[in-house]
Amino acid sequence: MSEPSLTVLLLLALAGLSAGFVDAVVGGGGLVQLPALLVAFPGALPVQVLATNKLASICGTTASSATYYRRVKPDPRTFLPLMAFAFAGAAGGSVVASHIPKSAFNPIILVALIVVGAYVLFKPTMGESTQLRWDGHRHRIGAMLTGLVIGFYDGVLGPGTGSFFVITLVGLLGYNFLEASAKAKLANWATNLASLAVFVPQGAVMWKVGLLMGVANLLGGYIGARTAVAKGSAFVRIFFVLVVGAFIVKIGGDVFGVWS
Repeated sequence: MSEPSLTVLLLLALAGLSAGFVDAVVGGGGLVQLPALLVAFPGALPVQVLATNKLASICGTTASSATYYRRVKPDPRTFLPLMAFAFAGAAGGSVVASHIPKSAFNPIILVALIVVGAYVLFKPTMGESTQLRWDGHRHRIGAMLTGLVIGFYDGVLGPGTGSFFVITLVGLLGYNFLEASAKAKLANWATNLASLAVFVPQGAVMWKVGLLMGVANLLGGYIGARTAVAKGSAFVRIFFVLVVGAFIVKIGGDVFGVWS
């Protein structure tokens, strides 16, 4: 595989910056970052693209998680079990990733995104304030199941993981969009770490490219998290709808062969 040109590297860095910002606010940075890697390295193995994307992403999620933690101060009684089970789910998903045809997931994801996007769009009060569905043990079980299921999905496939975390934490557990984004980012950091724990020993990471995109992703994540905290839940909600809409267009195009 030939070394990328300076122009390609600069475009990859720009993709990493944009992905970091999007990911920090509502998740879904993979919609930007993965296609950029696929275009830049058409001869790379799928596992190399996934692994390099995870390396870049964990840099951004580290910055945004730290920013959210300092400014939003999420409850550790929820986010710690959420992170632990997200890590376990993602590790399991990464192990079995090569054995599951990813094309089988796209139609299911497309339907889920349409339902989620429509629900948020036509229910404007959703996620404005925190109204927890359950307390105590039941709430933690809900967080653990959320982490395990979405973490497994991230390990197997990945696109939209942050957005799925956000909407589940809002719709199922009852958080406002800002608090949900804070917890989602911490969980997403755990899933990225779990995937790298599987991919790095396989030698799948393209380190130079991943670290370059990672620095840009880190900067984007820092800016995105600060913007989300400053603007509040209303901004995050609007951004969420826009990102989900972009996912619907991208994945819908894949399902119906528009982009082929």
